[in-house]
Amino acid sequence: MQREPPRYPLKMDIEFDKLSNLPSDVTEKILSFLPMKDAVRTSILSSKWRYKWAMLPDLVFDELGFPGVLYKHDKLVKIVDHVLFLHIGPIDKVKLSHQQLKGTTDIDRWILHLSRNSVKEFAFQFWEKHKYKMPSCLFSCQDLVHLDLYNCLLKPPRTFKGFKSLKKLEIESVTLTQDEFENLIVCCPLLKYLTMIDCRGFTKLKIDAPNLRILGLKGAFEDLNLQHTLKLTGICISLEANGDQRPVPGGSSNLLKLLAQCAHVQDLDIHNYFLKYLAVGDLPVKRPKPCLHLKLLRINIDFNDLKEVLSTLYLLRSAPFLLKLYITVRQEGQALVGEVNSWLDDNQNFQLRKLQIVEVHGISSTKAGLDFIKFLLLNSPMLEKVFCKPASHYSSLELLKKMIQFKRSSALAEIIYLDP
Repeated sequence: MQREPPRYPLKMDIEFDKLSNLPSDVTEKILSFLPMKDAVRTSILSSKWRYKWAMLPDLVFDELGFPGVLYKHDKLVKIVDHVLFLHIGPIDKVKLSHQQLKGTTDIDRWILHLSRNSVKEFAFQFWEKHKYKMPSCLFSCQDLVHLDLYNCLLKPPRTFKGFKSLKKLEIESVTLTQDEFENLIVCCPLLKYLTMIDCRGFTKLKIDAPNLRILGLKGAFEDLNLQHTLKLTGICISLEANGDQRPVPGGSSNLLKLLAQCAHVQDLDIHNYFLKYLAVGDLPVKRPKPCLHLKLLRINIDFNDLKEVLSTLYLLRSAPFLLKLYITVRQEGQALVGEVNSWLDDNQNFQLRKLQIVEVHGISSTKAGLDFIKFLLLNSPMLEKVFCKPASHYSSLELLKKMIQFKRSSALAEIIYLDP
């Protein structure tokens, strides 16, 4: 009887055996780099991998992992159900952002499930035309550290006392009332990062957040009131609507109110019509209290608005250690006549001793704009580069010829032309 040759393990068997015996931290790392759908598919590799995906702490359901062409509503709902309700262990992060997610009852059910699982990060974007009404169970998620919502209607229950662990809040196209907004902010004592874009239901922004570090605002609002925000290091605000900003009799300057909360701000961005809002109210004659940490300033200015120009100069005087200045020019009002020299003369004794880089976009040959460039060149002894991008090709060569002739206090300062 012929003896059978000994059987040696195939190379494929050896590879599968290696996969099955990988340390847990290695398999978790591998799974964390895979899209959700591919992570679930690893269950077929071996019996030891069957439920590895079910222990993933971060669950992401978006168009990148589940392309809309292949995953329509019903199929996507089944996948989310399968992943959420077979999950084992803690859930740290969940992202729901897919244009095929249209069934609000399904979303309600998922959020209820998450509220019972101590989720720490929750990002939800609803892509229907109407807003998604967030269920009250979301407000019981007291372990939330990061909340990101898009196109939602928020109605916190009366028993809501805030998110005690929340550090980062991002809301866009979200609707809630004035009182609900103010209560939401003040009842998040650990809040460090706040971003709000095009929110509705309130027009007066009162932000009371003692631990806030970064603030980003974009939209149409009437008033901004920052309270107890002295830890701010970065502010970016864009006022989208040019409202009728009128000073309140006896009221202080909007710019002064902002600067009072900027003791530690390093980066200040003022976009669209926010400078016009800041220019409301009378500025004091006395020297402003310095913002000693402000290193970078971006502004959007109409040089034909004298109050905007004066507010910008006041802002520059309050930033003795400013290194970089970026200016975007809005061309709106009629050219200033006979008023430009007065504000130049009033500020001749003031210098930007640390300013190194200036970049101006949309500059034209208007006298006020050119005089402002002349002022910067004449009063910035450490200036290295001035980048100028004209509003158009028309008369840009003439504009450049004028600027090259301006006197400079820095021997290193060079004017660099950027093609419009």
